[in-house]
This record gives sequence, structure tokens and C-alpha cells, in this order.
Amino acid sequence: MTKMLEQYASVVGDDIIDSLRLLAEPLSGMRVVHVNSTREGGGVAEILHRLIPLKKELGINASWEVVTGDADFYQCTKKMHNALQGDDEEISDELYAHYEKMNAQNHERLAPILSQADVVVIHDPQPAALIQFYPERKSKWIWRCHIDASAPHRPVWRYLEKHVIKYDAAVYSLPAFAQPMENPLYIIPPSIDPLSEKNVSLPDDEIDRVRNTYDIDPERPVICQISRFDRFKDPVGVIEAYRMAKAFGPPLQLILAGGGAADDPEGEEVFREVEAAADDDPDIHLLMLPPDAHRTINALQRIADIVLQKSLKEGFGLTVTEALWKGKPVIGGNVGGIRIQIVNHMNGFLVNSPEGAALRIRYLLTHTNRMAAMGNNAKDFVIENYLLTRHLREYLTLMLSIISGSHDRIELSRQFQ
Repeated sequence: MTKMLEQYASVVGDDIIDSLRLLAEPLSGMRVVHVNSTREGGGVAEILHRLIPLKKELGINASWEVVTGDADFYQCTKKMHNALQGDDEEISDELYAHYEKMNAQNHERLAPILSQADVVVIHDPQPAALIQFYPERKSKWIWRCHIDASAPHRPVWRYLEKHVIKYDAAVYSLPAFAQPMENPLYIIPPSIDPLSEKNVSLPDDEIDRVRNTYDIDPERPVICQISRFDRFKDPVGVIEAYRMAKAFGPPLQLILAGGGAADDPEGEEVFREVEAAADDDPDIHLLMLPPDAHRTINALQRIADIVLQKSLKEGFGLTVTEALWKGKPVIGGNVGGIRIQIVNHMNGFLVNSPEGAALRIRYLLTHTNRMAAMGNNAKDFVIENYLLTRHLREYLTLMLSIISGSHDRIELSRQFQ
């Protein structure tokens, strides 16, 4: 067993690793290319940073490419992202034309790689149009949508659909997110990597250093939300909930920490809105962190007594999974993938408003035994459902399915000693 696989076996057990090797054996040597829009920032990049090396260790020739673009390209794709989540975004014909022009330029650069692949996995709208340049391909192309597309703005969806329908399969995080199409649909929820810098256990002195760096009082309770500064994450609503909870309860501290992503042009503007809402409150810690601040984020989640993810729209919400993994009860918006991660009164609470979030904050801080029990439940829930090894198993099964075509049965014969 290779070194990385040995490390995961120590978390999930040898049987899980053996099943991965069994699934991967028929795929040995297969050329699999993932394509997305950024190497840093956001859950997709975090997953690929670990998924690709694991596929390689299992004998798959996996690689990862990133499309590039200018400000107009990212303006268009941000509008697409928001429109898929239901915003009434209008995209001009000129902006669509520019989107396709950027995809054509990326095709010229990536064609030597993509044309030789056996399986291509395209993530989200940014590179979706690449498929139009491969009308006679022999490889299998998969469109992986990480966005809640359950109620998209129809004009934008109709434009994207003309590209997406060409794929051999489409993958969504939840059944409710999927749009009905002629091509096969698969459901694969995201996951976290328990051995990554963001999730590995940290020594107490490192956690204390982060607490001291950001002047966080160890004697007073802390709530936090770790997310990109995005309006759909509702950071201003988190500040409202903090103020309501603090007015009728203990002297709270709030951490709002995150950063931007290369493909999100709105991050700085939203951060300024959050700064204005914080109004120089010394107990609100606003942290704009670099993309590689994984151990800092890890420590901040461990410092917190309660973690929030009060999103208004959410594809899945890996920050919820991360906090649950660290044994923290989570108060999350009753939307998207958060709904399948938080079970009310078991590992956290689902809420629909700042008032609801404030009520649950006060409940947990005055019922510390319940808070501890919910934290214990939280980690067990992630072990059972949302670790990277489960995610990898489902990707391997997907690839076996699409390369097997119409076969009703796939034989996996290798025996492990």
C-alpha cells in the first residue's frame, strides 16, 4: 500500500482502501483530466488538490488543468453562477460571445491534453463550452456541477444547457439540484480530506498562537463563519445574528474569516459591505485570509464554540463538513447541501433568518451539555458520510459506469490478501 493510502487506512480502515483498489484496477493507466477555473480558493480546488494524487496512487493517469480568462470572462461566469442559483441575471449576447471566445483560446492551449484523454471531467460553467470543440471525440466527457441549480434563471440555463447536453454524463451534489436532461445524471456529494492542512489535528500551542495573533479572548465564547466573502454566504446576516444573541446573552466574539477566489470578481466589494456592517466593533474579527491559510482556518474553527454557515444559497457547503469534523455544532442556513449535513438537535440547527440563528446561538451557549453531545455526534456523522475516500469511491464507480456503456454488470475480480 502506498504512503497516502496507508494514511487514509488509519482513519477509515483497510477494508475501505481495499475496495478503492478493487474499483481502480480496471481503470489502471486510464488518462483522466479534470478542468476547472482556479487552483486556489473554493471547495472544488480543495477537493482536486487531494483527489488527483489519490487517483494517481491507485494507478490512474490523472491530471488537473485550469482555464484562464480576463475580467469580462469572470464577470460572465459569475453571472452564470448566480443565475444557476436563481438570481435574475441578464447576460448580453456580447458577454456570451466573449465567454465562448475565452473557451476557444483555452481549447487551443489545452487541446493536446484533452484530445488524448480517456475521460474529461469539466467542473461548473466556466469551462463548460470546451466540449463544442470535440464533436467527434472518442473519450467520455463529464460535466460536474457543484452549484444548486434547482431553480435557475431560465434564459441563462437555456444557454448553458446547449453545451451541457453534449456531455456523456452530468454530476450534481444532490438530486434536488439536477436539471432533467437526456444525458445520464449522477449524484455525488462533495467531501473533505481528513488529512489535509485544513482538517488535520493541531497541537494546542499552534491553536493558542492563532488565538493570540488575532486577539481573541479565551475567556469569552466565540462564534465564527469561515467562507468566501460572497453575498450568498450572508456575512451581514451573521453580524445581525451575533448582535441579537449578544444583546440578551453572554459577551460574544464573532470571527468572520475567508478570502476570495480568482474566478470571483465580487469578493472585495462584499468585504467592504461587511466592514461597514461591523462598524468597528472590537469583538468582530474580520479576517481576509490568503488562499493557503489552511492551518489558520483549521485553528479558527477549533477555537470557535459554535460555527455558523448562514448561507442564503449553497451548492453544498464544505465549511459545514469541516466544522462538524472538528466536533463543532453548526448553525446553518436551511438551503442546498447544508440541509443534508445538519440534523436539527443532533449535530446543529437549520435556520431561516438572523433571528433564528441568534435564538440557536443563545440556546447552545446556555445548554453546554447539549452542545458537547451535538459536537460528538457531528464528527461521527462526517466519518459515516463525507470523507474523501467515499467521494473517490463514487468517482471510480462513475468512470466504470460510463466506460462500460450499456453493460448491465461490471465484474471486479481481483482478490486482496
